[in-house]
Amino acid sequence: MADGAPASAAEAPAGLREGGAALRRLAGGRATGFLLIALLLVLWQVSAQHWVKSENWPPLTAVWQALLDGIRSGELPEVFGSSLYRMGIGYGIGAAAAVLVGLLMATVRLVRRALDPLVELLRPIPIPAIVPPLILLLGIDDKLKIFIVAFSTFFPVLVNTVQGVRAIDPVPLAVARTFRHSRARILLRVVLPASLPYIMAGLRISLALALIVTVVAEMIAGSAGIGYYIMTMQYAMRAADMYAAVFVLAALGYALNRAFLFAERRLLHWYRTERTA
Repeated sequence: MADGAPASAAEAPAGLREGGAALRRLAGGRATGFLLIALLLVLWQVSAQHWVKSENWPPLTAVWQALLDGIRSGELPEVFGSSLYRMGIGYGIGAAAAVLVGLLMATVRLVRRALDPLVELLRPIPIPAIVPPLILLLGIDDKLKIFIVAFSTFFPVLVNTVQGVRAIDPVPLAVARTFRHSRARILLRVVLPASLPYIMAGLRISLALALIVTVVAEMIAGSAGIGYYIMTMQYAMRAADMYAAVFVLAALGYALNRAFLFAERRLLHWYRTERTA
């Protein structure tokens, strides 16, 4: 075809199809979500400048400046660091205990019968309802927050662990018993790996819950941490600093979730390969 000649009828639809596919990939990816967030932030800035004249609704530029000042002064890194410290310890304790108890409940009938009623009684209790009695028992120091985070982490991981063990294909278990492997070896080499996708799902749910509960506990009975900082900024009428902390909290939650998904993909690559095979 000569230079400058119009595209043939067969070529034009192909180009249009490729362009449409590219647009669909863009719309189906995260770009659309980030674009929506950007539009909402622009709307915030415009509304604060022209529509809502209130010290409690500062423009986004003021929030951004408060965020930079908080980072430069070390105030925000300090409060977030203390919260992540409590959250990490509580999350680790709760998750480890849940996996251990869940494996026992799913494999030992006596343990399941003994613990089932207690689990079903404690699991529905809202976290704010247990804070007042725990303050009487543990005070308002780190022990309280760590216990609350561990308590909230425990049940999602426990339930998923039990369900994961119950969903295991009985054939590998029968084969392991045929070769006369010990109960502990079967548990570690067969039961735990096979139930790992369920356990990871429970861990992911509990990760977000642990962050939420950490902030709530610091708001209710805190003297440090991001929850206490947000409440302090509210009482001090420092709205820009308060919103800056909330923004960092949202970004932290997103980053933790993305990091967990990355680790999950690496750890469960065999599971994803089996499902796509």
